[in-house]
Amino acid sequence: MLLTGADIIAECLLEQGVDTVFGYPGGAVLNIYDTLYMYSDKIHHVITAHEQAACHAADGYSRTTGRTGVVIATSGPGATNLVTGIATAYMDSIPLVAITGNVPTGSLGLDSFQEVDICGITMPVTKHNYIVKDVTKLADTIREAFYIANEGRKGPVLIDVPKDITAAKCEYTRQTPKKIINHNPDTVNEEIEAAAMLIKNSARPFIYAGGGVVSCNAVEELAALVDKIDCPVALSLMGQCAFDNTHPAYTGMLGMHGTKTSAMVLGECDLLIVIGSRFSDRVICNPNTFAKGTRIIHIEIDPAEIGKNVNVDIHVNGDIEYILDKLTSILPTISHPYWMKRVYDWKEKYALKMIPIADPEEVLPQQVIEELDRLTEGKAIITTEVGQHQMWAAQFYNFREQRSFASSGGLGTMGYGLGASMGAKLGNPDRAVINVAGDGSFFMNCNELSSLAKHKIPVIELVFSNNVLGMVRQWQRLFYDKRFSQTDIDRGTDLMKLAEAFGIEGIRITRKSEITPALEKALSCGCPCLVECVINKDVNVLPMVPAGADVLEPIMEIDLNEN
Repeated sequence: MLLTGADIIAECLLEQGVDTVFGYPGGAVLNIYDTLYMYSDKIHHVITAHEQAACHAADGYSRTTGRTGVVIATSGPGATNLVTGIATAYMDSIPLVAITGNVPTGSLGLDSFQEVDICGITMPVTKHNYIVKDVTKLADTIREAFYIANEGRKGPVLIDVPKDITAAKCEYTRQTPKKIINHNPDTVNEEIEAAAMLIKNSARPFIYAGGGVVSCNAVEELAALVDKIDCPVALSLMGQCAFDNTHPAYTGMLGMHGTKTSAMVLGECDLLIVIGSRFSDRVICNPNTFAKGTRIIHIEIDPAEIGKNVNVDIHVNGDIEYILDKLTSILPTISHPYWMKRVYDWKEKYALKMIPIADPEEVLPQQVIEELDRLTEGKAIITTEVGQHQMWAAQFYNFREQRSFASSGGLGTMGYGLGASMGAKLGNPDRAVINVAGDGSFFMNCNELSSLAKHKIPVIELVFSNNVLGMVRQWQRLFYDKRFSQTDIDRGTDLMKLAEAFGIEGIRITRKSEITPALEKALSCGCPCLVECVINKDVNVLPMVPAGADVLEPIMEIDLNEN
């Protein structure tokens, strides 16, 4: 049938099973938005207050549903406002398709109004990008973009469409999406057998798993492997919901803000099995000392990550779900009672602590997260901004279900979480969604409270308010002789009045005794809600491994009175 380019975009989205898109209209995408008006019964469009939030919403939708997120923006500043969101998705391997408008093809390269080379700008932070100058190639480009976003190591793809292409017409024939290739060459079975031999001969194995386990839908396969070989498990920040955090074998995060238990296990294990993780600098800390003298197996879908940061003994490159299933099937049931007894002893000895600084009734953020975990039974979706609150959420919320955590790990994007929470809630309407924020990050995206109110999205915005940039201030305390340069951010803003102005529920917590009733009210109110938790500015995230130090030697305490 003969369709316009804008109609072809809508039809191709339907081909890919897309029913929700995020975005912001503008001149270069008017044809697309006119078509979306006609397709509103099939494609739900969610407008945000800023394009960056729309991109983060598409990202959060993708992380928590396993589907490809879609965001639309106009040319020029609309497109450039997506860049941080695209880079966030790229660093964390999140499948996302960004569709941007551009000036008509005849005006390209003439410094036309709102013209920018968005393909050139985003080339380093996309798996691939396109500018479509022929309407007959539009449909196949969109199909290829969705395939690339999900094939192998997942990531964002951008399609730039000049305005005249969205108005031009050509024949369109609906197609079934191409099946994603399973990355399992014949040689992988030999590598799996070699890995199995190392595991069988190990007396003290240790699994460290990352976001790749979640991305490849291999959570159940990881649990089966753990039960089969009886070993401890640590997770990266991105892998937080890759394994049940309440399982006795779980030792917590590994790395800069990981647990002392995980550090002890790393130091004593004789085999480290790394699954779906890229050996981030925040995990290995000092690459010259990380896991020295320990045999390492690396199971990873991206061959570029093998040996990039840490040398390994055996690597298995391919689809993690397939590899773990195959590995578990050929391994005998193994028991390590002595090793696991030591692990359980470390877990008890080095349990994470919460100590009031000045007043027994003061609000401790760790207790707020623990109570949130109890009230939701670990089944809520938690999104976060970036900073101390992000680490407290990862440390003290016990994730029990997959795709329950969305946080900017690789790029560390302050302002990510509120947009991501909207996408998460729209993709999972039956689950509680809480965005955990610090007041530093909050002021980067508080305009999106208007989006919560407009669309009546019942997200809880949980803000830890201490009037400082907590994580940066913590580094200044430890490594810059307490020169707290520009980390005092007291803006004098009453967050309860701000919530009222945006038309959402506002709740403030100032005492320990208020934590439970406040969270119960927020979880039951059924509407967008801002919960402000007033905390002491000197509460720190511990443990903490200084930059460049050995991951086995975290700082466990900070003397606030030390000069």
